Amino acid sequence: MKTTAHTFRSWLIATRPWSFPASAMPVLVTCAYLYWMGEPVNWLLGLWTLINVVLFHAAGNTWSDYNDYRKGVDREDTIGGTSIVSGEFKAHEIKVLSLALLAVAVVSGIGLMLCVGLPLLYFGIAGALLSLGYPWLKYHALGDVDIFLTYSVLPILGTSYAVLGHINYSVAWLMLPIGLITVGILHINNTRDIDQDGRAGIRTLAMLLGKRASAYVYVAEMLLPFVLVLVSAICGAMPWWSLVVCLVLVPAIANCRAALRFPAEGMDAVAGIDEKTAQLQLMFSLLLTVSLVLTTLL
Repeated sequence: MKTTAHTFRSWLIATRPWSFPASAMPVLVTCAYLYWMGEPVNWLLGLWTLINVVLFHAAGNTWSDYNDYRKGVDREDTIGGTSIVSGEFKAHEIKVLSLALLAVAVVSGIGLMLCVGLPLLYFGIAGALLSLGYPWLKYHALGDVDIFLTYSVLPILGTSYAVLGHINYSVAWLMLPIGLITVGILHINNTRDIDQDGRAGIRTLAMLLGKRASAYVYVAEMLLPFVLVLVSAICGAMPWWSLVVCLVLVPAIANCRAALRFPAEGMDAVAGIDEKTAQLQLMFSLLLTVSLVLTTLL
């Protein structure tokens, strides 16, 4: 049987790179927040942490695609995660890619741990377990919890330890504003796929809530981060300049309107909304990062 040669670009696309802001931005924002607090941030270790977290993310994406294919969640009519069902890749190729990425991430993490300290190992182990366990947790309505832990709590606390050598627990102020948007990427995916997931015999939070309630939950995940930044500024936990994130309220509201149309209009109403939510995460986090750095410098 002839084996199809894949280009680097096709391998890269198979990892779903549009979703990487969900893992990269918590690291970047945490470094900026610690810098604003006057902490001696090691930016080189911060960059290393960012790369390592993205590697874990890529491994998690491909592992999820492999398991969704095996479970029958992803089929020819599925939107997203189609690297296998489209015939471009065989299932074992995505499995090997996932395990290879995980191995590289683990080796990189061990190197980072040797530079920083043993406690960093615990963050790495937790991240690896949550990535590998994500498919099972997703199929049992716990995917949203997994994502919040994996792409908010762990990278924010872990980054603090990596760049400082200890955890500054003030970074907890970042967890909900950053984490809710990230969870929204998964939640709107699961909301869109309620019917497809149902035929596969799995159970997601969106399925438990139903289409209309799930749309309202997504709206809350998009809008609450702006409220939380305002509350943080009032409490002095963030500078007033952090309210510059409100510049992306327009795309956030547009995403919300699309989600609210979904129960009546179906999948067409939310076409591409997962990527738009990831873009919102990128813009929100970059604006927050810039505000923290500029407030410190000016």
